[in-house]
Amino acid sequence: MRKLYWLAPALSAVAVAGFFLSRPAATAPKDDQGPAIAAATLPIKNVVLFSSGVGYFQRKAEIEGTARIDLTFQVRDINDLIKSMVIQDDKGQVSAVSYDSLDPVDRTLKSFAVNLTNNPTFGQILTQLRGEKAEVVLNQTATNQPGTVSGSIMGIEHQRQQVKDVVTETEVLNMWCAEGVRSIKLGDVQRLRFLNPTIEGEFRRALDTLALSHDAQKKAVSLNFAGEGKREVRVGYVVENPIWKTSYRLVLDKDGKPFLQGWAVVDNPTDDDWNQVGMALISGRPISFQMDLYQPLYVPRPTVELELFQSLRPVAYGGAVGRDPQGQVVAENEAMDRFAGAKKAMPPAKRPTGAAAAGDGVFVEGLMDAPQARKNFGLEMEKSLKDRMDLSRGVQSAATASQLGDFFQYVINTPVNLPRQKSALLPIVNKEIEAKRLSIYNPGVHPKFPMLGLKLTNTSGLHLMQGPITVFEGSVYAGDARISDLPPNDDRLISYAVDLGTEVEVKSERKPERLTNVRIQYGLVVRTDRMREEKTYTATNRTGQERTLWIEHPYRANFELVSKEKPIERTSDNYRFEMTLPTKAKESMS
Repeated sequence: MRKLYWLAPALSAVAVAGFFLSRPAATAPKDDQGPAIAAATLPIKNVVLFSSGVGYFQRKAEIEGTARIDLTFQVRDINDLIKSMVIQDDKGQVSAVSYDSLDPVDRTLKSFAVNLTNNPTFGQILTQLRGEKAEVVLNQTATNQPGTVSGSIMGIEHQRQQVKDVVTETEVLNMWCAEGVRSIKLGDVQRLRFLNPTIEGEFRRALDTLALSHDAQKKAVSLNFAGEGKREVRVGYVVENPIWKTSYRLVLDKDGKPFLQGWAVVDNPTDDDWNQVGMALISGRPISFQMDLYQPLYVPRPTVELELFQSLRPVAYGGAVGRDPQGQVVAENEAMDRFAGAKKAMPPAKRPTGAAAAGDGVFVEGLMDAPQARKNFGLEMEKSLKDRMDLSRGVQSAATASQLGDFFQYVINTPVNLPRQKSALLPIVNKEIEAKRLSIYNPGVHPKFPMLGLKLTNTSGLHLMQGPITVFEGSVYAGDARISDLPPNDDRLISYAVDLGTEVEVKSERKPERLTNVRIQYGLVVRTDRMREEKTYTATNRTGQERTLWIEHPYRANFELVSKEKPIERTSDNYRFEMTLPTKAKESMS
């Protein structure tokens, strides 16, 4: 039976620190509180990335019997791990999950029976363990001493010894042995072992804490599984991760449909190599937040004395206060007078003023000439430029797209290999798409020339994430565009270059305001004025090709549109009108 454990903040034994770095142990450590535990690694097997700045990571491995898995995580991700961590054991159970405390390392070291803070000497360590039993192995060069001495530590004594004309201070270990008290110079001690297993365990844990403190940005977590036989265990969690991004290539063809190729940009900022990892990319933005669950919180409590210990305290009484004939306290009036004399009016606050400046766009035109050094090379270059770029050669979509509730997901069909601190491009879209060529004019973009663009209709059946589009005319670079999130069967306008062959002239005329209505309503005089604005767009096509021009006219809710030309659509900011421009023609619209 599969057992599923949700680890929530209410469980006192659960916490984790950081990102996904597993540390295999060289040998199987021995737990002083139970049987020996086998250390195992737990590699990342599945990664699900979201466009909201988080990622779901699942680790999976096969263990046998009772096992312990040690992981190391970044401190910045501890709260996310406590909030979202899920552990599964098919045929066993999670016996304990332990983790490093958030307390400073000095405070943690002081909690052990052996305090290793401030780099204590050998003698200082033995002084802390007075009364503990130990076994001491002496150097063979020591005279009049047995090879091994066992007994209880009494303490460290400092003795002054004179060798010729030099006086030195020597530390001596005093021990109570079976035959009585022995004094052993620390310089003669070759090895010392504590006979109490609890002290041995405390010493080992203190040293482990010191080793982990070398990287203050990482914390250790140990997962202890109890069970019998071989079985699979899994650990999943949601932590912060860079959002996955998309970039597109769009090839335009005069004869065929435009071809769209999309690539997903994924990052591995972790300390683990992703080897044969299953990956899914979700184009959704689930709500995700952080909550401080790792920081210990203490509720202040009042200190209440028992009634038995309470006693009366001496009372200090004040003197009498004289009163004036009106019955007011004299001291109070004097205090009020002093307050009134000191009170000053605050000067009124001044509000800062500022002005915003708008910048003008700069358009740069470029011209690329084909090399003319050799005629054959020039003909070949010309043919190459006329050929249509075939993006499907050698590149196939590596993802299967599907609807996932309210989200859309791309499941990468083959396992992904991505080393630590590396990024990768994965092909996810390779489809023909519907598009209509347009020239798009908006005076806020350019006052004279429209932009070459397209009306894209998403007939790919996929949800297209927002991102940049590099546009090619045949095999020649035509410009860059940007697209927002585009669901299936929806359409968007994109523009990628300036249409230098078409000019648009705009003439605006504002009629004077005139009074149209005055009425009295509920004791108020209501006056209505009407204002009229006229704008004429004159477009000239200087090219040898027919142009379809879309004009974006500002939409204002308090104005009523009066025009013989009807807009083909309206956005939240603009009306859109369509004009067909024959070759070498001039058209106007008001």
